[in-house]
Amino acid sequence: MGDYVNVAKIFGENVFNDTVMQERLPKKVYSKLKSIIEEGGELDLATADVIAHEMKEWAIEKGATHYTHWFQPLTGVTAEKHDAFLTAPLPSGKVLMSFSGKELIKGEPDASSFPSGGLRATFEARGYTAWDCTSPAFVRQDAAGATLCIPTAFCSYTGEALDQKTPLLRSMEAINKQSLRLLKLFGNTTSRKVTPSVGPEQEYFLVDEEKFLQRKDLIYAGRTLFGAMPPKGQEMDDHYFGTIPQRIAAFMKDVNTELWKLGVTAKTQHNEVAPAQHELAPIYAEANVAVDHNQVIMQTLKRVACQHGMKCLLHEKPFAGVNGSGKHNNWSITTDDGINLLDPGKTPHENVQFLLVLSCIIKAVDKHAGLLRESAADPGNDHRLGANEAPPAIISIFLGEQLEDVVEQLVNTGVAASSIRGGKLSTGVKSLPTLNKDATDRNRTSPFAFTGNKFEFRMVGSRDSIAAPNIVLNTIVAEAFSDACDVLESAEDFQEAVHDLIKKNFSDHQRVIFNGNGYSEEWVEEAVRRGLPNIRSMVDAIPELVKEESVSMFEKYGVFTKTELESRVEVKYENYTKTINIEAKTMIDMASKQIVPAVIKYEKSLADAIISLKAAGLEEVSVQRELLDEVCVLLKETQEALDALVEIEAEANAMEEGREQAVFYHDRVMTAMEALRAPVDKLEMIVDKEMWPMPSYGDLIFEV
Repeated sequence: MGDYVNVAKIFGENVFNDTVMQERLPKKVYSKLKSIIEEGGELDLATADVIAHEMKEWAIEKGATHYTHWFQPLTGVTAEKHDAFLTAPLPSGKVLMSFSGKELIKGEPDASSFPSGGLRATFEARGYTAWDCTSPAFVRQDAAGATLCIPTAFCSYTGEALDQKTPLLRSMEAINKQSLRLLKLFGNTTSRKVTPSVGPEQEYFLVDEEKFLQRKDLIYAGRTLFGAMPPKGQEMDDHYFGTIPQRIAAFMKDVNTELWKLGVTAKTQHNEVAPAQHELAPIYAEANVAVDHNQVIMQTLKRVACQHGMKCLLHEKPFAGVNGSGKHNNWSITTDDGINLLDPGKTPHENVQFLLVLSCIIKAVDKHAGLLRESAADPGNDHRLGANEAPPAIISIFLGEQLEDVVEQLVNTGVAASSIRGGKLSTGVKSLPTLNKDATDRNRTSPFAFTGNKFEFRMVGSRDSIAAPNIVLNTIVAEAFSDACDVLESAEDFQEAVHDLIKKNFSDHQRVIFNGNGYSEEWVEEAVRRGLPNIRSMVDAIPELVKEESVSMFEKYGVFTKTELESRVEVKYENYTKTINIEAKTMIDMASKQIVPAVIKYEKSLADAIISLKAAGLEEVSVQRELLDEVCVLLKETQEALDALVEIEAEANAMEEGREQAVFYHDRVMTAMEALRAPVDKLEMIVDKEMWPMPSYGDLIFEV
C-alpha cells in the first residue's frame, strides 16, 4: 500500500513561511517584515541581519549546508549559484556557519552569460539578485543534500531587468494601484491591496528513460523530430481521465509529497488526452508566488521522473499527431479583504462594479490582442496553437450565455434588465440528485474564457514561465482601469458616466467576444471579417513587444522601459533561431548516422533475399522487388532532402543574428526539416523494426 502521507503535517514543512517567521523572529522584526511584504518598502540592514540569522538556523535544522539566490533569467528556466554557510577557518581550525543580512538581501552572480539582448556585453559581468520577500524562502532536498533557496529578482549593473520576476512585480504594483482607484469610485475605502491570483494547470508527458536515451531528438530538442504514428493514438478517448497506471501513480505520489513539503498546493492530477500525457494543477496563489511555484513544479516533475526510471517531457509538442501540452493560466484579481473583482454575483446585470471590470478587461484584451498572443509565443507552441487540440492563434473571449446576453442587452438597448439563470438539471435517474445547473457552458476551444469568477488563458506553452502572460494581463488591465478612472473621477454624475462607459467599452470591443467553436475554419474566416489578428508564429508575434502602443503602455505603468523591451525582442529572436538550429542539426545527425545506414542495411537484406530466392530456383519475387523499389525511392528522397537541409542550415547559420535570420529559419529551414521528415516516417512503416535505429511512437507512449 506504500507509506502513509499526512498532508496536513508535512505541508509547508520546508518553507520559511509566515508561521515560522512568527515563531522565530522578534515581534518588532516580524512586524517590520510583514509590513514590507504587504505594503512595500526597504528592509534596513540590522533587521535583515536578524532575519538572515533565523533563516540560516532554521535551514541548518533542515539539513541545509548551502544557500542560493534562486532567480529566473530570460532562459525560461531558473538559475542558482550555491554558497556554503561556512566562514573562513578560525585559528583553532574550526569554522562557523554564518549568513548575513547583506547576503540575504543581495547577491552578485555573473550576468554576462545570461541572455540580455544587448543590455550587457560579455566584458560587463556584474549583475545583482535582490530578495523578493513576498515569495517565501524554502529548503530544497535533493541529491545535493539540502539547499536554502531564496527567491530573488535579477537586474543588471545599470538597473535593467534581466529576469522574469522584476517586471512581474512591477506589473502587480501597477494593477494594484489602478484597481484601488477603481474600487474607491464605488465607495470601497477598506480594501488596501489588490493582487492578481493565478492557478496554472501543468500538462506533461512521461516516457521510459531507457527508450528516451535511445532518441537523440528527445535528448537534444525535447521533441521527436521523426516518428510515424502507431496504429492507435488518442482516437478512442480512453486515456483521458482514465485509471492512472500504478507506475505513474507512484510517481505522482512522490511528486505531491515533495510539492506539499515546499508549500505548493498540488490539488488535481489526472491522465490527459494523449497516451502518456498527464496533468497537475495547484490551488490559486498570488501571481509572483504562483510563478515561483510553477517553476518548482516543473523542476520536481523532471527530478522525480528520473527517480522512477522515466523522463518528463515538458515540450509543447513532443509527438506529432497526438495532443500537445499547454499550461492553462487561470487569472483573477482579489482584494486583501477577500473581494474577487471577477465575481459576477447572482445577478450580474445589477452588479455595476463587476460590469465595469468586465468591460475593461474586454477592452484590454481586444486592444492588446497581439501582445497577449506574443506572451504565449514559443518555438514549441508554434506546433500547438491553431491545431485541433488547443486554442487557435486568434485571440477571442468566451463569456458564456449569461454574460453575453447581459452584454447584448447593454449594447442594444442601453439597459440590462435580467440575467439568465442556471436552473436545474435532471438526470432522469430517481436515485441520483437533481443538479444545480450553471448559467453557462464551458468552451475549451477559446483562448481566453470566463469560467465563473476568473479568466482562463489557455494559450500558454507547457514549458514556459507563466510570468510573461501575467505581466501582460496585469499591465493591459491596469491601463484599462486607469482609462476608466480618468473618465469617472472627473464625471459630474457618476452613475450616468459609469453606465455610459460600460456600454461604450462593450460596444467598441464586442468583436472580440466569441462563444462558438474556435477550432472551425468558419471562425478563422469570421475573425478576418471582424478585423481580429491571426498571428500564427512566434517570429510574427515578437514585433508586438515594441509596437508604439506597447512601449507607451509599459513605460507609463513602469513595467518595462523601451530598452528592456528591445532587449527582449533580441533575446526572443535569438532563442527561436537557436532552437530551430539545434533541431535541424539533430535531424541531420540522426538521418546521416542512424536512419540512412539502417535503411541501406535493410535494402541489402532485401537484395540478398531476392538473390537467394532466385538461386534456390524461385522466380516469383515480385513482393520483395516491389518492396525494394519502394525503399530505394524513399531513400533517394531522404538523401536529397537531407542534402537540401544541410545546405539551407549552413546558409541560415551564416546570416547575421536578428529578425531576418529568425524569419529565414521559420520559412526555409522549418520547411526543409518537414521535407526530410516525410520520407523518413514512411520508411519507418516499412523497414524491419529490429533494424530501425530508435524506439517508435508506440514504444514511447504506450509502454511507460
